[in-house]
Amino acid sequence: MNMNRFKEKSISLVDLESNFQEIEPDLAPNETIDESNRCLYCYDAPCIKACPTGIDIPSFIKKIASGNLKGSARVIMEANPVGASCSRVCPVEELCEGACVLNDASMPIMIGNLQRHATNWAIKNNATLFEAGEDNGKSVAIVGGGPAGLASARELARLGFKVTIFEAKEKAGGLDTYGIVSFRLPQEVSLWEVEQVEKLGVEIRTNTMVGRDISVDDIVNGYDAVVLAVGMSKVPMLGIDGEDAKGVYDAIEYVESTKTPPFSKDIVGKKVAVIGAGNTAIDAATCSVRLGAEEVNMVYRRTEAEMTAYEFEYEFAKQDRIGFKWLTQPVGILTNEKGEVNGLKCVKMELGEPEADGRRRPKPVEGSEFVMEVDAVIKAIGQSRYVDLIEEFGLEHKWGIVQINQDTFQTSNPKVYSAGDVIFGDGQGEAMVVTAAEQGKQAAYAIHKELIGETETAAV
Repeated sequence: MNMNRFKEKSISLVDLESNFQEIEPDLAPNETIDESNRCLYCYDAPCIKACPTGIDIPSFIKKIASGNLKGSARVIMEANPVGASCSRVCPVEELCEGACVLNDASMPIMIGNLQRHATNWAIKNNATLFEAGEDNGKSVAIVGGGPAGLASARELARLGFKVTIFEAKEKAGGLDTYGIVSFRLPQEVSLWEVEQVEKLGVEIRTNTMVGRDISVDDIVNGYDAVVLAVGMSKVPMLGIDGEDAKGVYDAIEYVESTKTPPFSKDIVGKKVAVIGAGNTAIDAATCSVRLGAEEVNMVYRRTEAEMTAYEFEYEFAKQDRIGFKWLTQPVGILTNEKGEVNGLKCVKMELGEPEADGRRRPKPVEGSEFVMEVDAVIKAIGQSRYVDLIEEFGLEHKWGIVQINQDTFQTSNPKVYSAGDVIFGDGQGEAMVVTAAEQGKQAAYAIHKELIGETETAAV
């Protein structure tokens, strides 16, 4: 990417909009056929085993090679109800492509790009891929319309359940709609996946927060089963002086503000510090570049080896010439007489003994304080959890991580199931969109088995 274009000309609204267009082009038809024909269509395909949703990858690639793009998209979406989004955001080098047998001989098949090509065809052609099942007389409420909630809803609808999603935001889709940068995942892709679920007769009540607009008792008592899939909440407080200054942002809200125009010009020409080194931190940093920041640095109290961002996200940030301040701990935000950010007070760190997660504990280096010259600070140190809502449901949890039966996804209330970010952590899965989708599917099948007494998955 040519970063000079952000500096050589003034930032106009048109420039900002173009900066947030999807950066990865679709494969050309001839590239698609050539790449599909490279696939060996392995009998015992390791790429399938590496996919958390178990997409039949050789099958969807073979259908692309034969020109059956609708069939290809159907194979993908059958296994993964948010397969169009996942084709853009999955760490494929760690999953399907990482398991491709061609890694030892040449280059792995471009599975992610082929998956995106097939689902792009379905989006452009407004394809309807699935139908609702015959009404079985049972109803399910799903709290949260993100990847896990949508996956549950789609499978339940195909199994004949009457499904209602309660979504607090204006649009469903959760992280895919609001929390992943547009130049990687355009909002219209996520909303197409939402539309696929709505076409099955699922009612999505947006702008409806459980506990505020409808009571927990009404949810639990009004449906035969409930799926709690609320994800996670805002970035927690740093607990340092100056955190309430003008120019301090929550990374989740910051990225969300870039998903739809108009774009703010508050960052143009500023020096930005992003605190954290996860995927959301990188999204906030790369958004800042596209919003016209003069300089962007990520500040992390550990080293490069301990950062939690995916490798492809890290490489992307480096291409955007984002700086990294390793072993650096913010201890205060400095402000001018107007209450605006004008500095970040930091201390250098060194790594000590390992913590419970295996990463070495950072500790401050005596006398190493210094000040970074910044005009804006973005907090990206993880997300808090909806503890109050979880406790209103009366569910057992550990630091806001809902405890479930690993086989059935049932919570301490057997009528309430849970999936997605709200159960990630404490040994209960890894926080990936694709994993959330699979958990949502499995929760749906568990409900079907419990209420209908059958173990079959949704009909093809």
